Amino acid sequence: MNELVAGGNVPLPDGAVTLRVSGPFDLSVIVTGDSGKVAGDGDFVFYNQPAAPGARLQGDTVTVDGRRLRAGASRVTVAVSPTDPGTPLGRLPGITLQVHGPGGHQVARFTPPRPDRETVLLLAEIYRRGTGWKLRAIGQGYADGLAGVARDFGVDVAQDEGPQPASPSVAGPRTTTAARPPAPAPAGAPMPRPSAAPDPDGFLPLVNAARASAGAPAVTVDARLTAAASAHAAGMAARSALSSEHADGTSLYQRVLASGYAYLAIGEHLVSGPRTPADFLEYCLSGEQSRRTVHSRAYTQVGLAHTTDARSGDVYWTALWATPFTSQGLAEWASAVLRLTNAERTAAGLRPLSPDPLLTVAAQGHSADMVARAFYAHTSPDGGEPWHRASAAGSTHRAIGENIACGQRTPAEVVDGWMNSPGHRANILKPSFTHLGVGFAGGGSAGTYWTQLFGG
Repeated sequence: MNELVAGGNVPLPDGAVTLRVSGPFDLSVIVTGDSGKVAGDGDFVFYNQPAAPGARLQGDTVTVDGRRLRAGASRVTVAVSPTDPGTPLGRLPGITLQVHGPGGHQVARFTPPRPDRETVLLLAEIYRRGTGWKLRAIGQGYADGLAGVARDFGVDVAQDEGPQPASPSVAGPRTTTAARPPAPAPAGAPMPRPSAAPDPDGFLPLVNAARASAGAPAVTVDARLTAAASAHAAGMAARSALSSEHADGTSLYQRVLASGYAYLAIGEHLVSGPRTPADFLEYCLSGEQSRRTVHSRAYTQVGLAHTTDARSGDVYWTALWATPFTSQGLAEWASAVLRLTNAERTAAGLRPLSPDPLLTVAAQGHSADMVARAFYAHTSPDGGEPWHRASAAGSTHRAIGENIACGQRTPAEVVDGWMNSPGHRANILKPSFTHLGVGFAGGGSAGTYWTQLFGG
């Protein structure tokens, strides 16, 4: 039996696994593809909708069978909330997730750091790795209830007059969008050369008109982004499924980097259904999150492609929005994380942290390493720990702490996420820490990987 900590993972046995949390809690399950977004309302399993293909909720236990999940599903996120909605989890007994395989054998147990004001906790994620499945402990808290979690996964939740969220609904039976948070590029990555590209479908005038209406500057078409989008759209059409991962396991973000485009920020739209660029853009503008991507000032370049599935006739679209990597941009991201972190410390009556070049080298190295070796954990595949990395960079701090995250779209979003997680918040507000290094890298399966390395 494996006793997991946040970020730790363990392979799962073949067949159905059960996940149980005892106490005054409700379990919920969110089924997604590699984009991290639901494909429809049936992907959200909770007390008002207790079953979906491959996932069934019964009392304090949820059963997940990866073999029976809907087509295109590759991740199942498990959340826990109080039975009495709105009650802070910090007022309730401690939470322990128990995971059992077929036959009742205990596979893992995870007891996250005790929450405080959070009303929902993302406990764990079951995800596909090759031909098998693994479980990753998360322990991320939310203060805005189950509806807030659902919205983050792309569910449009309508609230009724009572305290319980109504059944979620997602507009459109066949189309879905996925917008990836802006992601920084690896340290030392080359700056992309300007690369113009043709726009045979007339997409650019349409999107720039939409951006102008929102006061955003125009974007240009980049040939490398277009090539990556074209390959990805063709891959989705070949599989007849929306996904941020190609059939060979290559993620969309790895494909962008392989095209020679190192990015500081990236966003995406993955859509099936629209027939023309105008219809595609209209769909992207119809949802709040996808509209923000179209209008975002963070992006300066775009690539768009579409491919028709010869079997079904469906059209699969990929749009990539990006800002190329620069050393100055990388430094600005790190400075923003430091500034926001110090704002939280100041509000708590603590002294601000000072930037530390050696800790920055170690933090940046860990973010890049997580991308390069396809893992997400404090412990590297060769057993390296945060204090090992700090020492190897030449740091002499006696106390070392580390926060990591992946997938957040901005420095503000990642710091907010850390502050809403008890263990991460404890590092940010630890009085004995005096210095901070920040690292982040683009690529991998999540698109962006962040590291804070504290010293004291």
